[in-house]
This record gives sequence, structure tokens and C-alpha cells, in this order.
Amino acid sequence: MLAAKVVARLIALVTVIATLKWLMPAPYGTFTTLVNYTAIVSVVLDLGFNVLYVREGARHPADIQRYLRNVMSLRILMAVGSFVILAVALAIAGLSSLLVPGFLLMVLTSYSTLLRNTLYAVQRLGYEALAVVLESIVLLGLVLIGIKIGAGVTYFVWAYAAQYAFSCAYFAIVLWWQKIAVVGWKLEPQLVREWFFQGLPFALTFVLTILYFKIDQPLVYAIRPHAEAGWYAAAYKPFEALLFIPMTLLSVVFPVLSVYFRERPQELTDAVSRFFKALLVIGWPIAVGLFVLAHPLTTMFLYPQSEPALRILALALAIGFVNNAFIGALSASDRQVSFTWAAGWSLVANLALNLMLIPLFGYIGASWATVLTEVVLGVAGWILTRRHIGQVPVLKLTWRPILAGLVMGAVLFPLRNFDGVQVTIPIVIGAAVYAGAALLLRAVTSDEIAFARRALALAR
Repeated sequence: MLAAKVVARLIALVTVIATLKWLMPAPYGTFTTLVNYTAIVSVVLDLGFNVLYVREGARHPADIQRYLRNVMSLRILMAVGSFVILAVALAIAGLSSLLVPGFLLMVLTSYSTLLRNTLYAVQRLGYEALAVVLESIVLLGLVLIGIKIGAGVTYFVWAYAAQYAFSCAYFAIVLWWQKIAVVGWKLEPQLVREWFFQGLPFALTFVLTILYFKIDQPLVYAIRPHAEAGWYAAAYKPFEALLFIPMTLLSVVFPVLSVYFRERPQELTDAVSRFFKALLVIGWPIAVGLFVLAHPLTTMFLYPQSEPALRILALALAIGFVNNAFIGALSASDRQVSFTWAAGWSLVANLALNLMLIPLFGYIGASWATVLTEVVLGVAGWILTRRHIGQVPVLKLTWRPILAGLVMGAVLFPLRNFDGVQVTIPIVIGAAVYAGAALLLRAVTSDEIAFARRALALAR
């Protein structure tokens, strides 16, 4: 899965660069703002059922088709309300001309996520790995066609919607072919009622999480010149894209943690601690490299004005990586209400910080608001995990990987202005230095590697 998503993200990198270079800052700011509005309104379609569907599907795989059909049917009903909300939001933002493609993008994205979650629930990820690559190829082709014909923002929204239409068809065929589930419609009021109350904490968490992840870009678009929204969106794209790594790992580990909670609860704290450290070992060097090499990366791929924002967001990236350990721990152990509180505090902090910093400092203020929000979420998640599951020894787990990353950063600093294809030189050197420093400092032990292998075997 991780290998496939790396390939897909590399293809997506070409897609994003081509799109932002073609549209230029102000139109690109309009495009990303529309996408963020659809993501925010999509919480009406979700109702917390996506996470609940994966968890219950992993625990009761024989009922996966029944669960799928009920959620699909309910989602049709919820689409009506989401259309009204999206229409109002886009009218206020002056984006009503994008309502139809935006609505279809939102609905198709929602169904694509639901269908692919079936494969996560039953741990059949080979077809998902193929899907993420095919999706990225389809979107790249559509984007290149749009550039060739001189298309505007509306076309690119339609292109993204078409990508998710392809995904829905692909997953429906795979689920039928592999005899996992046949797409259909069924609505059991009792099941929906039970899931509604069970999923309400997930829904609230999803609302809060989406808002604190997505609200900053529409705020920049509304308060500052539209070009700033484009600069910030361009810098935010690598931050958001690289978070696919912890999210991918979480999607694989989450069913495993759910099984640990039910069958081996005495080992759950240790598993969460190891997951936390694994996320740090992977995420910290990426964040350091992004911070040091921000100049050549923005020169090559983004807008020059995006450089300071990218450097700041690199700090948030490492924190965002490890926060996924607390998200997985609380959700897998039926403590979704607790994580809702953590997400709530993060949203309050995010809104307050953005409303205070964006008018004064524009997109740079939005970048710092993202960093501080991740800190708030991390502290709240750690406290709640300690209270309900067990203490994750953060200082003990982090000092060795952090020191190894700082060593890497010191070596990369003299190479920070390499550009063009030469940027691969500091990337390769940085990876080698970090690996060597991590081994010398024993940032990863043989016991942890063996544990990871056992966890992957359980996931398979």
C-alpha cells in the first residue's frame, strides 16, 4: 500500500504542479477553495459512518455487504441536505457557478471512500494499491487534456469528479469479482439508528477535524487577496500530500488495534507506543528535509511566494505524523467520544488563531496557526490516551530519532540551495545520513522491527 501510494503521489505531484502553474495563483486559489468547501460540507454525507463501517466490518466480515448497502442508501438521502448547504456556502463565497461540478465531486468522493473502505475492513489491500495508481493516472490525463485545450477552473473541478467516478466503478467491480460484496441498496431503520448513535462521536470528530484542516484556506480566500490563497494552497499541498503516509499506515494498523483492544488489551499500550515511534521515525526526517530544502522545492514546483509557508508547515508535518497514533488508539478502543473532545479543542484553537493571525500576517499567519493547532491536538490526544489506554512515553521514544534528524539537517544545510535535478543529491545524502545516525543512536531496535513484522502478519 505504501509503495503504491508513493507512486501515486509522485504522479499526483506532476498533476498538482501542472495545475497550479497553468491556473496561476488567483484561479488556483479559487479552485482549492471550492475543493475545501466540498470537503467541509461532506461531513453531512459521512455522519461518522466511514470509521464505524471499517471497525464493525473488521469485527464482523460476514455482514460487510449488509453494512455497505445500508450506508450507501443512507448516503443518497443525506446528499439532498448536503446540496442545499453547499449551495448556500458557495453563494456566500461567490462561487455559485461551480455548484454542480462541486456537488458531484463531493458525492462521488464520498462513495469512493466508502467502497474502498470495504477493502480496508477485510484487509484486502492489493486492489486498493492498484486503484490509487490508476486514479492518479486518470486524473493526470484529464489535467493534461485541460491544459492542452486551455480550460479554466470549472474544467478542473469536473476532472476531479471524473476521477472519483472512475474509482466508484473500479471498486464496485472489484468487490463483486472478489465476492466480498455486491453493491446494492438496503435501508434497515434499526441498524441505521444504532449506527447513528454509535457513529455520532465519529461524526463530530470528522466535522471538527475537517474544519480545522480545511477552514484556513477559505478564510485566506475571504480575508486576503485571492493570490495569497493560491500561494498558501500551493505550500499546503506538499504538507497535505505527505500526510498520506501516516494516514496509510493508520488505515492498515487501525483494524489491528481494534482486534488488540478486543482480544489482547494488555498489549494495546505497547502497540500504540510502537506505532507512535514508527510514525516519528518516518515523519521527522521528511519534515527536516522539507524545512531545509524549501527554497529549491518551491523554485522548482510551487510559487516563489510559497517558500516561507512551506518552511513553517514542515514543522507541523512531524507533529501531524505522530498525532495519528493517538487518533488510532482512541478510535480503536471505542473511545471516540474522547477524541471528539481533542478535535474540538483543536478546532477552537485553529479558528481563534486563524482569525487573529490571517488579518495581520496573511497566509504566513495561517501557516503558524496550522503548526500550533497540531500541537494542541497532539497534547490533547496524548493526555486522553494516557487516561483511557495507557501512557505513551513520548520523551523516551523521541529523543533518539529527533537527534538523528537534526544530524541530517546539519549535513543538508550547506546543500540547501541545490536546484533542478541537483536537489536529488541532498535528498539521497540526507536519507543515508539519517539511516546511519538512526542506527548509531539505536533509534530503531531489532525488537521493534520484529514487532512490526508480527503486526503486519496479523494485518494480512
